[in-house]
Amino acid sequence: MLIRRTLDEIGPVADKVTSYFYALLFVHHPDLRALFPAAMDAQRDRLFKALLTSVKNVDDTDYLTEYLSHLGRGHRKYGTLPEHYPAVGECLLSALARHAPGTWNPEAEAAWVRAYTTISQVMIDAAAEDEAVAPAWWKAEVVSHELRTPDIAVVTVRPDQPYPFLAGQYASVETPWWPRVWRHYSFAAAPRSDGLLSFHVKAVPAGWVSNAMVHRARPGDVIRLGSPSGSMTVDHTTDNGLLCLGGGTGIAPIKALVEDVAERGHRRPMEVFYGARSGHDLYDLDTMLRLEQRHPWLSVRPVVATGRPDGPANSLSGQLPDAVRQYGPWREYDAYLSGPPGMIRNGVDALVGVGIPSDRIRHDSVDELVAAGD
Repeated sequence: MLIRRTLDEIGPVADKVTSYFYALLFVHHPDLRALFPAAMDAQRDRLFKALLTSVKNVDDTDYLTEYLSHLGRGHRKYGTLPEHYPAVGECLLSALARHAPGTWNPEAEAAWVRAYTTISQVMIDAAAEDEAVAPAWWKAEVVSHELRTPDIAVVTVRPDQPYPFLAGQYASVETPWWPRVWRHYSFAAAPRSDGLLSFHVKAVPAGWVSNAMVHRARPGDVIRLGSPSGSMTVDHTTDNGLLCLGGGTGIAPIKALVEDVAERGHRRPMEVFYGARSGHDLYDLDTMLRLEQRHPWLSVRPVVATGRPDGPANSLSGQLPDAVRQYGPWREYDAYLSGPPGMIRNGVDALVGVGIPSDRIRHDSVDELVAAGD
């Protein structure tokens, strides 16, 4: 209760709290500046938001442990060490004390100290466990770069050591041109025997990593990969059908899921709705249609927002969620969504509306997609 009162008070001035927090951190602990990218806009907000998300959920032990363990493992790639946590905590408390005068008192400070101690210890423990089994990052050489449209590239890389992951997951990627700037990209194929990894990347305005990957990366360049993340993976213990919605480059992990099901050899009905603004943007449709021809249990339906004139002859017109409502029933299906945050939100609403329980709907964290920016 004390923590939430403080959060309510700082809510209207969150930007000021964030700026003051980082000013304190870099003035009193200048050595930590090297852990952050040159431009702090996205990374600054992400770290502070993670701290606030953690304390908001301090009473939900299961969620908090899972969330913080993921953060602790992920922070290894930034070079975060156990001795850095006290410095962050000290500056966080100072920023809160300055901008929450109405609710800050000895009792509130004690509550925040207890919460932050718990948060930091879970993250430190998770990082230590991960260090015993995996590197902080992998180096990966670009082996092919295929420009599918003027702003979409399929980039294939070879990691310098085995990289274990599951179809449907994603990796954080750092390029040599923007050190310490990481962005998330889904794997566009199931694990391969040759160890190669593929990503579908769309360059977006002001997207540092995405523009570098699409317009600058070439075979021979070396990028870095963080540990795989994400729970949008197939449950192979059930016979439920699979309903997949992929918007834009969100078709990449859907393609990986199709390959995963095919490799298992267990025929389950799989319905894929592949959406884009125009027919030209269905850059991977030929690949998906070849998979459909090869696997009788797979159905692929292109959906074009602008209508059929520039889309394939068999394409549907409209938005992905609306197209899904035209078919079904879907009550015996598990659902998977990948694409822009707005599409995922609308898609979840549509799927729940047609009878799919929310616990059978999987997608990447919308917060992480928003934070990724590009």
